[in-house]
Amino acid sequence: MRRLVLLVPAVVLLAGCGPTIVSGTASPSRPSTAVAAGTGLPPDPQPGATEDCPYLGSEIVAEANGQHVSKVRVSADQPHPACFFYRPDGKIQLTIRVYVGQPDVATALVNKAAPVETSNPASDPAGWKGGYLSTDNGAVYAVSKGASAVIATTNQKQSVKARTVVKKAIAALKL
Repeated sequence: MRRLVLLVPAVVLLAGCGPTIVSGTASPSRPSTAVAAGTGLPPDPQPGATEDCPYLGSEIVAEANGQHVSKVRVSADQPHPACFFYRPDGKIQLTIRVYVGQPDVATALVNKAAPVETSNPASDPAGWKGGYLSTDNGAVYAVSKGASAVIATTNQKQSVKARTVVKKAIAALKL
């Protein structure tokens, strides 16, 4: 199905055809005041304190991503920090970000991570909508539902690894 992205000064409006609309609802909605006012999206999370991820265990990530986790760092974001999982050589192997706030911002974050025009549609778990794609540097799986968004990036090219982690985070957080 075709998806169309219209760019309006400082605002991205998403329109779609049929059930592939990425907004997480059955019909497109108007942008929220925060997005419409041009304030943009929340900044990308940055690794902070070295501590366990509060909603995703290192053993789950190691099993899903196929690499040993040597360290975990979390961002200062609240109520759910982004979690950065490192491999033994010190490089990030997987990052997961959870956003809970405004529906239009959640959708826009998903579309930033997995752009509608270049990604494959994603709808797992049931009721969540977004996209996934693989690149030379790895893969991303990003979905939103209502005011929540969950985005995982992995250094592995198989998006199923990121999808597995997203589903585990959604279940753990009861989103």
